[in-house]
Amino acid sequence: MRLFVALIPPAHVLDEIAAAFAPYRDWPHLRWTGRDTWHVTLAFYGEVDEPTAARLRPRLERAAARHPRRELAFAGAGAFPRARSARTLWTGIQTDLQRLADSCRAAGRREGIDTGRALRFHPHLTVARTRAPRDLRAVVEGLAAYEGMPWTAGEIHLVQSHLGGEVRYETLCRWPLRDATASR
Repeated sequence: MRLFVALIPPAHVLDEIAAAFAPYRDWPHLRWTGRDTWHVTLAFYGEVDEPTAARLRPRLERAAARHPRRELAFAGAGAFPRARSARTLWTGIQTDLQRLADSCRAAGRREGIDTGRALRFHPHLTVARTRAPRDLRAVVEGLAAYEGMPWTAGEIHLVQSHLGGEVRYETLCRWPLRDATASR
């Protein structure tokens, strides 16, 4: 099974993102991702067998318990690898989620999952892709002032992606982040 760990924004936040990006829906060559697939990836595990996934679950539960809930907001837009020759259009999060992402990746590594090179984590939500690199500077500049309303990320999700035809994501488990106001 193909797995990743993610934060899943609430519906009202997804409504706001959809509204902010709506003026660009007719932009040539952009393939818009389905709203039901919108998430912020914390760790990507790729193909994982069921025994490894079962051992991974308690590690993720412990990782979630070590990190506090936090207030986030989406802001602006960007493109990977760069706006001048983009393949992915996204909206970003300014809040630092590096330690949470590192914990989720470490949980995978402890179970023998290759979580890739240790790149600086860049929290984002992908809204569109292109098959070939495109100049999206005008879109990114047009969305530079976008500032979403704050929302609370209260849990992490272990998600299975079902590929083939239409991509579909299924939450297998979810664990609450620590309540920062509760005593330890």
